[in-house]
Amino acid sequence: MNTFLTQLVNGLSLGSIYALIALGYTMVYGIVKLINFAHGDVMMIGAYTGYFILRAMGTTPWGLACAFLGAMIVCSLLSLLIERCAYRPLRNAPRLNSLITAIAVELILQNGMRVLPFVGPNPRQFPTMDTHIYNLGIISVSNIQLIVIISSALLMVLLNYVINYTRTGKAMRAVSYDLGASSLMGINVNRTIAITFVIGSILAGAGGVLYATAYPQIEPTMGYIPGLKAFVAAVLGGIGSVPGAMLGGVILGIAETMTKAYISSQYADAISYLILIVILLVKPAGLLGKKKVVKV
Repeated sequence: MNTFLTQLVNGLSLGSIYALIALGYTMVYGIVKLINFAHGDVMMIGAYTGYFILRAMGTTPWGLACAFLGAMIVCSLLSLLIERCAYRPLRNAPRLNSLITAIAVELILQNGMRVLPFVGPNPRQFPTMDTHIYNLGIISVSNIQLIVIISSALLMVLLNYVINYTRTGKAMRAVSYDLGASSLMGINVNRTIAITFVIGSILAGAGGVLYATAYPQIEPTMGYIPGLKAFVAAVLGGIGSVPGAMLGGVILGIAETMTKAYISSQYADAISYLILIVILLVKPAGLLGKKKVVKV
């Protein structure tokens, strides 16, 4: 029982990070029907931003807060550049063009970081604070796990408030429902889409710092696997559904850690993709997704 609860906490910690990254996928897809495969590498940029800030300021609570803020700002500016230069010109093009462009942006970010003289291709140790274990009754939780879970939960609650209770969120929901009609009703579609990219990238930047804090090694290709699993989480919950992305991330994180604990760590990645295959066969719209009828 002790092992199960420990792995449950580990799963919640990992799943919270997957959920943060998955939210970026599902928000962008919900509005422009684009699978932004560069999203995982935006997370990587956030991790490197946090790395340089923590190296300069130290692993204090203030330094960690500045690392979060710096990663969010850098990732939001990067997302604006990517959306304006790479995706917006192809908005009315066939979706395959946008998909290929997203893969190209992913490769540019990875290899661009590899050739930068102050980054390079070699892995680096991410600065982390000392680990402290807290015994909470029958379970033990580290301070790093608490930071990951609490920070992720706060960001998700804030996102839910923005989407459901602000004018910007109302515009995002309107554009997601019908982009053309939203434009006719006076909504600035380009600005709304750009804001969606920014919000998703802010969450990815925070997710990058949290992921590097929990697994303290960074490299230019570190965003590929977490980004791919976050995409699986988004599809699992229902691509385009914000609550679905949160639920899918938590389920995927728990499934992965339980597989490592009770079966074998070698099957942890396989179980993630097996879940994706099963959900696509049984419920293609995802756990919280809705079926859509498309006229042809």
